[in-house]
Amino acid sequence: MKRLFVAALKEEVIGLDFFHLTGVGKINASYHLTKLVLEHKPDEVVNFGTAGALVKNISGLIECTQFYQRDMDARALMDLQLGETPFDSIHEIIFSKQGYSCGTGDNFVQSKIEMNVDVVDMEAYALAKVCTLQNINFRCFKFISDSANEDAKNDWSANCKKGSELFLEKAKSYSWVK
Repeated sequence: MKRLFVAALKEEVIGLDFFHLTGVGKINASYHLTKLVLEHKPDEVVNFGTAGALVKNISGLIECTQFYQRDMDARALMDLQLGETPFDSIHEIIFSKQGYSCGTGDNFVQSKIEMNVDVVDMEAYALAKVCTLQNINFRCFKFISDSANEDAKNDWSANCKKGSELFLEKAKSYSWVK
């Protein structure tokens, strides 16, 4: 299987030189992953990055299998739910009910949000959607770097290296790397 590893930032994949970087946010992630897919033609995309936990008992390295866009808000325009894009039939991406739900948006969460998801990030939904539209398998692993609260900024910076080390262990256990 031809596998492509992607992450948003080099700070999230310290010591993991097999990753391609997409940049921060949904637009950068979509653009760069699309370019990588056209160039490498993978069967599977594996995303690793950091996420803020909205549920208190989530920590460490987790696998996300359900993806939602948390900052698309057309509720005032149409009878839609938060996260639904007008005139788009894809409102959620669910690969499995086993795993965690991730709400993706273009803002750094530091307080409660209106959406009921386990964790928040800034790229996963966009990556999952590109893979869905291109019929590519998608796996997403997130290291819980913070609790999406007022301390999130400081916690994120301090925890990036820990996440890289845990992901490398996971990748070795799957025989993705040696």
